[in-house]
Amino acid sequence: METTASLFKTVSRRVWSPPQRPFRVCSWNREVKKGVTAGTLEELKEKAAQALLISTELTLVCEEDGTEVDSEEFLLALPDNIVFMALTPEEIWKPHPLRQRGGNNPGDSKPRTGKDIAQITFDLYRTNPKDVFGSLNVKATFKGLYSVSADFQCMGPKKVLREALRVMSTLLHAAGHLLISSAAVIRRIIQGADLLQAQHDKTIKYWE
Repeated sequence: METTASLFKTVSRRVWSPPQRPFRVCSWNREVKKGVTAGTLEELKEKAAQALLISTELTLVCEEDGTEVDSEEFLLALPDNIVFMALTPEEIWKPHPLRQRGGNNPGDSKPRTGKDIAQITFDLYRTNPKDVFGSLNVKATFKGLYSVSADFQCMGPKKVLREALRVMSTLLHAAGHLLISSAAVIRRIIQGADLLQAQHDKTIKYWE
């Protein structure tokens, strides 16, 4: 009975498990960054600990501003591919050195020079170990005041194979139509040549 009950709980957990979402986690010093997928906060913490090789209890905060993620509702409100920082009890969040130097308020920033016009960062990561190509995140910050980011998702091996087969099928279909049209044109040319040859032979016999 216990085995049946545990099996039923396992199946129920799998059936009612929330959908997997892509996230990125980094260490406290931002030197290690990994891509993971999770459906709940506890699952995200477990996978973050496994990815970053953390054996102690950890806390997840938003890498950008240090806001702690302590509820499922707050996690659901955050967008996909957001970067979290995993902190152990001995570690604290610190702002990014470049972001801290740029400042958040226009009055706190120093006079801009030609070197401070824009900053562009490229972040290549994987949300799934089976992905053929890594996803690319591009973020551009202009004068430390305005930022624009774009996330280019990769396709898994099944999607890549499906798209390749679809393109190949389209090319073969077009090649088939081209061959049929070419065969029809060649056939008409041959028939026209035979007709001209027959008329030419009749003309020669008539004059003979």
